[in-house]
Amino acid sequence: MSYKIAVASTDGKVVNQHFGKADQFYIIEVDDESKYELVELRKLPPVCQGGDHDDDAIKRNVKSLSDCQYVLVSRIGQRAENELEGHGISVYIIPDIIEDALNKLISYVEINNMINNLAK
Repeated sequence: MSYKIAVASTDGKVVNQHFGKADQFYIIEVDDESKYELVELRKLPPVCQGGDHDDDAIKRNVKSLSDCQYVLVSRIGQRAENELEGHGISVYIIPDIIEDALNKLISYVEINNMINNLAK
């Protein structure tokens, strides 16, 4: 089963954006063989405007990422994390080179899927 990961990054090389300050997300699709590719650069208005956090803006950006199952960020506030998780999007704080962060997350997903399959 393929899935998508939204990566908060300013440069497409490093997971270096706080969710609320991110104005773009690299959308990565992972296939059934755990191979991944960039499918889109999604531009969104940042949620955090001068320290203020607008709940409607958080909801808007979460809705814009609703086709993703995971979000990779360098930091995230509790309200945004709760909103994402409430929509079935898992949040991972992995401030690292994107390739390394993706490999860590994909390995975790594979192990988690194996454990879930054993429990059935």
